[in-house]
Amino acid sequence: MTTLKIPTGRRHDLACLGRLAVDLYAQQLGCRLEDVASFAKYLGGSSANIAFGAARLGLRSAMISRVGNEQMGNFLLETLQREGCDTSQVQRDEKRLTALVLLGLKDRDTFPLLFYRENCADMALDAEAIRQDFIADCRALLVTGTHLSAPSVRAAATTALAYAERHGVLRVLDIDFRPVLWGLTGRGEGANRFIADETVTTQLQSVLPEFDLLIGTEEEFLIAGGVSSDLLASLRAVRAVTQAALVVKLGAAGCCYIPGPVPDRIEDALTVQGERVEVMNVLGAGDAFAAGLMTGLLRGHGFEEAARLANACGAIVVSRHACAPAMPTPAELAHWFGGQRNPQVDADAQLAHLHRTTVARKDWPELCVMAFDHRSQFADMAQDTGADMARVPQLKKLLVQAAGQVERSHSLQGRLGVLIDGGHGADALASATGRGWWVGRPVELPGSRPLRFDIDSSIGSQLLTWPVEQVVKCLVHYHPDDASELRLEQELQLRQLWQATRASGHELLLEIIPPPAMTPVGTADAAVLRAVKRFYNLGFKPEWWKLAPMSPSAWEALAGLIEERDPQCRGAVILGLNQPLAELAAGFRQAGHPIVKGFMVGRTLWMDASAKWLRGDLDDTAFVNAVAHNFATLVDAWNSARHPATEAA
Repeated sequence: MTTLKIPTGRRHDLACLGRLAVDLYAQQLGCRLEDVASFAKYLGGSSANIAFGAARLGLRSAMISRVGNEQMGNFLLETLQREGCDTSQVQRDEKRLTALVLLGLKDRDTFPLLFYRENCADMALDAEAIRQDFIADCRALLVTGTHLSAPSVRAAATTALAYAERHGVLRVLDIDFRPVLWGLTGRGEGANRFIADETVTTQLQSVLPEFDLLIGTEEEFLIAGGVSSDLLASLRAVRAVTQAALVVKLGAAGCCYIPGPVPDRIEDALTVQGERVEVMNVLGAGDAFAAGLMTGLLRGHGFEEAARLANACGAIVVSRHACAPAMPTPAELAHWFGGQRNPQVDADAQLAHLHRTTVARKDWPELCVMAFDHRSQFADMAQDTGADMARVPQLKKLLVQAAGQVERSHSLQGRLGVLIDGGHGADALASATGRGWWVGRPVELPGSRPLRFDIDSSIGSQLLTWPVEQVVKCLVHYHPDDASELRLEQELQLRQLWQATRASGHELLLEIIPPPAMTPVGTADAAVLRAVKRFYNLGFKPEWWKLAPMSPSAWEALAGLIEERDPQCRGAVILGLNQPLAELAAGFRQAGHPIVKGFMVGRTLWMDASAKWLRGDLDDTAFVNAVAHNFATLVDAWNSARHPATEAA
């Protein structure tokens, strides 16, 4: 019997060598690929999906491949890096483009694929650039079958395998047989999973002895063994040329493990039953399975426990759109195995919430945000000063400059944010997006009560045009004691917004301001806390809360509510309400609880200077400096309240 020998004490757990491409998934389900109108862009390629999934599960994974020196190559590298995957061994190609795949979802059994891989970058992987010292520092090397299909990439794969053998690295083959990528079908038949071919079988069998573990579907072992109508005969043919342990994927039935002689019946092999789920898309299920299996094995689990993890990963991915982004996190798997999951994966709200909130995402430990998403206030100011509203877009671009000035002077990288509207602030919004800032954008019609959205089309269709990095900000003038008709109407609007952001992938910031007429002195904190609780009761779990300054005990109560209802919430930020700087600073000192991540303040910072600029009393430079001075003063006040020891030093 073969025992898997996995080294310890290496820098990388798993290195994956093979396809690295861009997947364009059809957004319209149930139609022919010819009729698809739009696509969603994801990381793709079997090896890349496995490396990505393993990194998401906590392995120290690495990618060995090649991409074009262009935007799509950048996208793939950034996506892997964000997930924690090492990309130092991904080569850049100056002549070839990054590979591309178009995928459709016609029905549960029909998944048309078009592979755009003519002379693509990953099929030009350079064997001479494979580093022995890097392979030597890995515990396992996984190669996928496409990179055995052509002489150049086959040379790269065998070079890496030789280094792996030399240094005792576990060598794994995911057979990943795609007939179209071996030139066995027409270009439009990418969905075809099996065509018998003696040449392919011969090429595979010549390499199988170089591996310690083989992973494949029934069809993939048929091509590896060369007996197209008999799985057991093919498995015996494979066993005749390699002593590698075999993992046979059986679809919904699970998988089986054959570390030694092939049994008389497949049922006699050690088998771990699969998970029963509603299938949306089988594409990527095998990659998710491999990521889960390798995670379990490399963590020292036995096959049964590792396979249980692998089956769960595959089941979750088949129930979702795409592959790599659909890979589960450890938190999702804990929920999956915790006995509380919904049998219908797509109806499991908690699983979906964990998938949104526990994946790798940019961390915002603190936020210092300049807000100038105001619309009616700028219109009133232009009218009061006799200025043309056509000057407001330039004014908002200058406010972006002021924010950038304070970012530099106060080392706010990773802490700076802006709130900007998409109307007169459109140019400023575009300037702020893509700079690594926290960027929020409003959707509410200013002053509306009941809540209305400041758009002509539906909120869901509008968000499809927004960059995903832009956070949806919604201010609602809400009190839990509102008349029932008004309260229900506002909550219905919020539900539409909540559902739209869940579908679009945008984060949501809810700003709650109770109407002053309904909040006598001393009652505002209680009203806000009741409103937050009401929204949680309705199932809303925004990433951010934006609230007026409260007492320390109220912030403590908010933290307890968030911990109980949504531990993944990013936190709360303090709004300004045009209060003087001194009053805001006092509010900061009251907000010492860690649940308060920072502030989002507007008119206090720029109101007076903006009026002077519109009247012509300040030039651009003086205006930027004046606003930057106010913003810097507020940042200093926040730092003094939150980090007194640092400030004193």
